[in-house]
Amino acid sequence: MIKPHGSDTLNPLFVLDDTARAELAEEAQSLPSIIVSSADAANAVMMGAGYFNPLTGYMNKADALSVANTMHTTDGLFWPTPVLCLVENTDGIHGQSRIALRDPNVDGNPILAVMDVEATETLSDADMETIAQKVYGTMDMEHPGVEAFYDQGRTLLSGPIQVLNYSYFEIDFPNTFKTAYQIREDIAKAGWNKIVAFQTRNPMHRAHEELCHMAMDRLGADGLVVHMLLGQLKPGDIPADVRDNAIRTMADAYFPPNSVMVTGYGFDMLYAGPREGVLHAVFRQNMGATHFIIGRDHAGVGDYYGDFEAQTIFQDEVPDDALDIEIFEADHTAYSKKLDEVVMMREVKDHTREDFVLLSGTKVREMLGNGEAPPPEFSRPEVAKILIDYYSNL
Repeated sequence: MIKPHGSDTLNPLFVLDDTARAELAEEAQSLPSIIVSSADAANAVMMGAGYFNPLTGYMNKADALSVANTMHTTDGLFWPTPVLCLVENTDGIHGQSRIALRDPNVDGNPILAVMDVEATETLSDADMETIAQKVYGTMDMEHPGVEAFYDQGRTLLSGPIQVLNYSYFEIDFPNTFKTAYQIREDIAKAGWNKIVAFQTRNPMHRAHEELCHMAMDRLGADGLVVHMLLGQLKPGDIPADVRDNAIRTMADAYFPPNSVMVTGYGFDMLYAGPREGVLHAVFRQNMGATHFIIGRDHAGVGDYYGDFEAQTIFQDEVPDDALDIEIFEADHTAYSKKLDEVVMMREVKDHTREDFVLLSGTKVREMLGNGEAPPPEFSRPEVAKILIDYYSNL
C-alpha cells in the first residue's frame, strides 16, 4: 500500500489505547482549558484521524509563515497550508504549559484534545495578510475562507496534541465518518492496490459519477473512495446528511458491487482553491489512495481562481518528489447530445456549447426548489428526488 506522507507508517494523534485515553481524559478535566474555534477543532480531528500525518500538533508562527510562503515547514517538510490554533484571548490559560482544548461544536464544549503549549505568539497584520494572500490568493473579506481565518483571532498557540475524540462526526455520521487509518484497513480488507479518491462537498450529479467511472477505467483502478467533507460549509451549501444519502443512492445504483467506498472526513472547508487541492492530495495519500481526481475549480468559490489552477499548481509549484499520490486531471465533464454520453469537453471535437447539457448551479437549485427534476442527462432521477425533498422542506 502507498506510504503515508512524511513517514513510513501512519501516526494518528488520537489516543488509541482505551486505558491511556481514559487516564488522559481524567487528567484533562483538571487542566486549564479554552474553547477553540471550529477551524481549530477541525484541525485537531484531522490530526487525530491521521489525515495530517506526519504533523504532531499545531504549527508555530515560523512554520505557519514558512508554509504560507514556500509550502514547506522550517525543517523542510512539504505542507501546503498552515495548520493553526488561533484564539482571541488566553485569559484562562495564560502562562500554562499543558491545556485542554474544548470543542465549540458540541453542546457543553467537551474536551477534544490535550495540548502541550510550546509557544504563544501573536500574528501581526502583516503576518495575517501574508497567510491570507498566499493560501487563499486574496485579501477579500467576502471570500468565506478569508473571513473565517480572520474571525478566529490573532493569538497563535502551538505544540503537540493528543486527541480524545472526533467531535460530532462519529455521532452524527456513524456510517460515513472514517479515519485515515480505518480507510487504510478497509482498503487492505478489500484487496485493492490502485485506489482512486474523489473529493466532494456537493451531491454527485451525472457528470461527477461518469468522471469517477472514467478515472477508474483509464487507470485500471480496483476501487473508488468517495470522500465527502462533513464539516462546516458556507451558507447555501447542501448539508452533509443530504449529500450522504444522495451519493450512497447513486453509488448503489450505478457502480458495480464492492467497487466503491462512500466515506467522509471531519474538516471545515477552506475554499482555498489550488492550495486546498494540494492539501486534499496530502490527506488522500495518508488514507491510502494512489490517485486523486482534481477537476475544474477544485475547492474553489466564486471567481477567485482559474478553472484549472488546482491542477497547474502541481506542475508549477509542487516538487516532483513531494508526494507519492498521482493526480488524475479532469476537464469539465458534461453530457454530449451528439454522442449521447458524458464526456470530458476538451476531448470531443466538432462540438459547440449548445451540444452539451449545461446547467448552472443557480439554475439547478431553482429547478429543485420548484420541485422540478433536472434532465436525466444532468442528474440521476434517484438523486434528484432526494434533493427535491430537501429543498421542499426548507
